[in-house]
Amino acid sequence: MQPFDTLAQMVAQQDPGATCMTAPAGLPLSYGAVAALIGRTRNSLSTLGIGRGDRVAIVLPNSPEMACAFVAIACTCTAAPLNMAYRPDEFEFYLSDLRARALVVADGYDGPALAAAVALGLTVLRLKAHPEQGAGSFTLSGNGIGGPVPPERAGAAHTDDIALILHTSGTTSRPKIVPLSQRNVCASARNIRDTLRLTPEDRQLHVMPLFHIHGLIAGVLAPMAAGSQIFCTPGFNALRFFSWMKECKPTWYTAVPTMHQTILARAAGNLEVIAANPLRFIRSSSSSMPTQVIAELERVFGAPLIESYGMTEAAHQMASSPLPPGRRVPGSVGIAAGPEVAIMGPTGMLLGPGETGEIVIRGDNVTSGYESNPLANQEAFTNGWFRTGDQGVLDRDAYLTLTGRLKEIINRGGEKVSPLEVDAVLMDHPAVAQVVTFAVPHGRLGEDVAAAVVLHEGQELSEGALRTFAASRLADYKVPRTVLFMLEIPKGATGKLQRIGLAAKLGLGPQAGAPDALGPAADGKRSIKSSNSATGKPGAHK
Repeated sequence: MQPFDTLAQMVAQQDPGATCMTAPAGLPLSYGAVAALIGRTRNSLSTLGIGRGDRVAIVLPNSPEMACAFVAIACTCTAAPLNMAYRPDEFEFYLSDLRARALVVADGYDGPALAAAVALGLTVLRLKAHPEQGAGSFTLSGNGIGGPVPPERAGAAHTDDIALILHTSGTTSRPKIVPLSQRNVCASARNIRDTLRLTPEDRQLHVMPLFHIHGLIAGVLAPMAAGSQIFCTPGFNALRFFSWMKECKPTWYTAVPTMHQTILARAAGNLEVIAANPLRFIRSSSSSMPTQVIAELERVFGAPLIESYGMTEAAHQMASSPLPPGRRVPGSVGIAAGPEVAIMGPTGMLLGPGETGEIVIRGDNVTSGYESNPLANQEAFTNGWFRTGDQGVLDRDAYLTLTGRLKEIINRGGEKVSPLEVDAVLMDHPAVAQVVTFAVPHGRLGEDVAAAVVLHEGQELSEGALRTFAASRLADYKVPRTVLFMLEIPKGATGKLQRIGLAAKLGLGPQAGAPDALGPAADGKRSIKSSNSATGKPGAHK
C-alpha cells in the first residue's frame, strides 16, 4: 500500500469495488462510491463558497452519513464535529470559538444548533441522506457565501492543511482548541492500522460517538486506511449490540471501558451469537480498563483485549498493547504505537526505566499546538516534547503503565494517592462491578480519598466491609474515607467516567474532618451517601 499524507489520497488508493461502509439493514457503499462522494461534496462546497482553510461544523446523529460527511468535508476543508446534545449556549460558544463559516445539519433538523448558527450569521447546509445509493451516501444544499471559492482555495486539501478541529474537554478550565492537520490524522490512521494489523478482510462494528477523536480516528479513518469495512451504528446501545454483531459479523470493535462492561453484563444471554461470530480482537481506549474486566472479556469472547492509550492532541493513539504473539502486560497500556513516548521529570530531563514522571510524546500524529493559546503551548511543549498531563512509568522493555492524570492525583495532606491504584484494589472485591476513585475537598487535609462504587446485580456490601478490604491491600492514607454506592456513576458524553469534578456533581463539599485509617466507618453503620442530581438514580448498596 502506498504512503499517503492526505485523506483524499487514503481513499483514492483503496480498491474501488470493496465495501467501505455498511449499517444496520443498510446497503453497502463501496470505496469507489466514497471517492465519488468526496468529489461531489467538494464541488458542492466550492460552489457555495467554501474551500481549503474554511471551517465547517457538523451536527449530525451517529450514522453512516455522519461518518462519510466527516471524511468528505475533511478532504476539502476543516471538519468540526460537535455533540448533538449541547445546549443552545454551548452551541453558540463552540461555533463562535471555532470561527466556523458553515454548519451542516440533517435535512429537517430544527434543534438548538440551528438557532445558534442563525444568531451567529452562519451559512446552514442541509444534508439529505440517500440510503438507496448505499449507507452513508448524501447530498448537501444551502445558501452560498459570496460566490465560488478562488482557485487557490479550491481542490483537495494539502498535507499541512487542518483536517479536523476539536476542543479539549475543558473539565477545569476553558476548553482549548486542538487543530489536527492532514498529516496528523493520516499518521494516526496508519499507526492504528499497523498496530491492529487491519486488512481489507476486517469488519469493524462501530459504536463510538462520531464527535470524539476515538470514534473518528480509530473507528473511521483507521479501517479506511486498510480498505476494510465499517458497520456504522446509531451509537452504543447495549440492548442492540449483539443483534448488530449477528448482522455485521465483525472481526473487531473498539469502545471505552464502561461500554465493554455493559456488553459483558449482557454476554451470558448471547453466548451463541458470540460463538457464531468470533472476533479477531477487541480494542479499548479513552480511559484505563480494569485488569479484572480485561480477563473476563477475553474469557467470554475468546479474543485478546488490546488496550490503547490516546488523546485528542495526538490524533488519538500514542501507545498500545501488541496483538498476539506480542506480550500483553496486565496493568500496562503497552508500548509506543506511532509517536515516541518518554517519561519527563519536573525539570524537563527525561527519566530512565522504572522512574515515575510525566508522559511526553513527539511524532507526526501530534498537534503542532493549541490554537490562539500561547500560554497553553508554552506549558504543553518542552524541548520538542508534548506534555500529556498524565503520570506514568516505562519498564525496561518500554511497556508504559499509567499511574494517573496529574490533575487527578489526590493530594491528601501532602501524601499523593493514585486513583488508578485504588480503583484496581477495589475492583478485586468480588461484589464490585465498577469503581471510580476521586478527590473530595477536605478542610484540614486539602483533599481526601473517595470512591463511587457500582455493585454486581444481587450483591450486597457495606462501606465498612469495602474499606476493610481496601485496608488489607493499601496504605492507610490511600483507603477511601467516603464510599458512595450507586446504581450508576455519572459519565461524560463519550461514555467515559470522569474523576475531575465528580465530587461537586455528587454534592460532596469540603469536610472538616474524616476518620483516620479504619476509624468509626469500619463498622459499616455509617450512612451510605447518594446523589439524585447527578444521575437521576438513588444510591444503593444491593
